[in-house]
Amino acid sequence: MSQTHQTRAAQAQGAGRALTSGKGRWIANWEPEDPGFWDGPARRIARRNLIWSVAAEHLGFTVWTLWSVVTVHLSGRGFSADQLFWLVALPNLVGAVLRVPYTFAPARFGGRNWTVVSALLLTIPAVLLAVAVHNPHTPYWAFLLIAATAGVGGGNFASSMANITHFYPRAKQGGALGINAAGGNIGVSSVQLILPWVISALGLAAAGLVWVPLVLAAALAAWFGMDNLRDARSSVPDQLRVARNGQTWLVSLLYIGTFGSFIGYSTALPLLIKVSFPELGLVQYTFVGALVGSLVRPLGGMASDRWGGARVTIWAFATMPVGAAGVVYALREHNYPLFLASFLLLFVLAGVGNGSTYRMVPAIFAARAHRMLGAEHPDAAAQGRRDSAAAIGVISAVGALGGFFINRGLGTSIAHTGNADAAMTVFAVCYALCAALTWYCYGRKGRTYTDV
Repeated sequence: MSQTHQTRAAQAQGAGRALTSGKGRWIANWEPEDPGFWDGPARRIARRNLIWSVAAEHLGFTVWTLWSVVTVHLSGRGFSADQLFWLVALPNLVGAVLRVPYTFAPARFGGRNWTVVSALLLTIPAVLLAVAVHNPHTPYWAFLLIAATAGVGGGNFASSMANITHFYPRAKQGGALGINAAGGNIGVSSVQLILPWVISALGLAAAGLVWVPLVLAAALAAWFGMDNLRDARSSVPDQLRVARNGQTWLVSLLYIGTFGSFIGYSTALPLLIKVSFPELGLVQYTFVGALVGSLVRPLGGMASDRWGGARVTIWAFATMPVGAAGVVYALREHNYPLFLASFLLLFVLAGVGNGSTYRMVPAIFAARAHRMLGAEHPDAAAQGRRDSAAAIGVISAVGALGGFFINRGLGTSIAHTGNADAAMTVFAVCYALCAALTWYCYGRKGRTYTDV
């Protein structure tokens, strides 16, 4: 180790002993881009916060997507397929809207503090779900309102990602954000794997109540195991500056195609199988798609760390029409194995695209901060992280709307044509357009942003 590096590491260790100051586990002087600091106590602290962030976010996704399984058990109440798709779509819509204020919350209240609060809020939709299904006379409008409350689980993703962004250096953000997001995304597969057995053994009301003790445990773990970063604090007006940047909205559009597809297909698949292949009865293995899509997400981030987020995103979008076309053909031929294989391909590509699109965000805003403030400006790196964290919230909010559009597109297509062919054809065209847009803005020679 060089003399300079030893000195910087020693300074970081000294800073590490004074990192936490005041009440509420607030950490000051957080400089992950400093190699000496990162090799000191920072790596361990960042890993600990990532672990408990993943736990809380995972439960957020489970509550957010409860209705993807519950709706399959509500057909006996006389609701149409289109009405059931509304119950699946509403949590996606509310979750998308909540992601904007949730993004700003860690910077305002502290990442640890907000993780605790956002976890405790998950108990509301879980308990209300049990109340709704317990009463056989619950009207449809009440189901709509209660399903909407599950949207609080969708907001957790934005606050978690915005918070974790600050803990890691730019070179490590692709993998860290991928792990954080994947841990949350797997919550969808947890719901679809566990709930059919829970409902069979304990009844439909248990579909919500089973998560309450886990949510309380996650809140306690976040309270005792996470930290707040003083350097991550910024005012809402400062954070809203990213909304005036065209790059924020451009990446948001791409994220509709990747994450919107993942969450939309994840929540729609159980009901779509029941409608399109009614002879199969209750399908127990719909969790596989969401699980595969979640597990490959970190690979998308890691591949982007090596080859660039734009290149990986272009590849994912360019291949997704193949999966959509396979679904259309399978529905026309009533071929369930091909139907499931085509959806698994879509899940893999959406998962990879989720990781690669998110990896583009810190690269874009780091480059922007360095251009605006100067490459050697001492605040350039910190400004890039703050802008990136704020942009992640807007991008995740807009991207989550894709889950609403996917479900409403499928519901409308089935209601008017009797099948999902029209919706899947439209989705295929949108993927091709996203591939072209990504190439034009980030992949071709002469593009404005490099290293994206």
